[in-house]
Amino acid sequence: MRKTHPPWIARTGGAALVTFVKSMMSTLDVRAMYVQAQNDPANPFCPRRGIYIFWHEYITIPFALRGHCDISMLLSRHRDAEWLAHAASIMGFGTVRGSSNWGSIAALKELIKVSRTQHLAITPDGPQGPRREMAQGPIYLASKLQMPIIPMGFGMDRPFRLGTWDKFALPRPFSRARMIMGQAIDIPRKLSKEDVEFHRVEVQRVLNHLTVAAEKWAESHLPGENEVSFFATATPLQKQKETSSKGRFWLQAAQRDYLVVRPTAHIEPEEKQPEPTILSFRSAS
Repeated sequence: MRKTHPPWIARTGGAALVTFVKSMMSTLDVRAMYVQAQNDPANPFCPRRGIYIFWHEYITIPFALRGHCDISMLLSRHRDAEWLAHAASIMGFGTVRGSSNWGSIAALKELIKVSRTQHLAITPDGPQGPRREMAQGPIYLASKLQMPIIPMGFGMDRPFRLGTWDKFALPRPFSRARMIMGQAIDIPRKLSKEDVEFHRVEVQRVLNHLTVAAEKWAESHLPGENEVSFFATATPLQKQKETSSKGRFWLQAAQRDYLVVRPTAHIEPEEKQPEPTILSFRSAS
C-alpha cells in the first residue's frame, strides 16, 4: 500500500511551498522569447490545447508564473509529491498523479480525460531521471491525443544546485531567469516503436537546445532579441479573455513573435533534421 503524509501535513507543506516559491520568484527578472507568443497558455489568443514540456530542475518558473491557465500537471505518486500536489492546487493547476513505475495506466486515462478541456504540463525526465533524458510518454500521448508538444527551455543565472538526481535549480535572489518557448511540434497519429523512439530523440534534442540557450542567455547579461517580460497576468476564466486580449503585453508579444527555432514540416523518420537555430543576443548598447 502506498504511504502518504497525513492530510494536514501535506496541506501545510503545500502552503509553505507556495509562500517560498512566490517570495523567491518575486525578486527575479524573468524574460522570454517566443517562436509564437500565441502558444503561451496564458495568452488569450492561444489557439489550441498543448502538451508543455520542460526539464524537472526548472519546474519552479512555470509553477510560479503560469497558474490559473487551464493546465494540469503530471506529478509523481510518491508521498513527497503530496506537498507539490497541494501547492499546485493553491497555485491554480490541476494535477494528475502517476509515474512510469506506479499508476501509469490510471494516469494515462486521467490525462486523456483532462486533455479535453485543459493543457497538459509534463517534466519528461521526472520523477527520477536520468537528468535531461526524455521518456517516451509525451510522444505517445501527443500522438494519441493529437495535441502538439510545446518545448520550453528555462535558464537561471548561476542558480544554487541541490544534490538531487536532476541538480534541482534554485535561483539566486535578485538574479535573472529566462525562458525560450519553441515551436509547436506535431506528432503523427500512427507510430511504430521505431517512430516513437525517433521522435523522442528529436524532441529531446530540441528541448536540450532551448534549455542550454536559455541558460546562456540568463548568464550573458544581454537582452534577448525582441524579448518580453514573462510576468504576464494569467487568464483563467473565459469571461476575462476579452479584457486580457486588449492588454499591452499580449499585443506586444503578438507583434514580437520571433523565430527562435526554424520552422519545419512534420518530422519524418527518414529525414535527419538540422540543429535548431538560436538567434544571437543584441548588444547592451
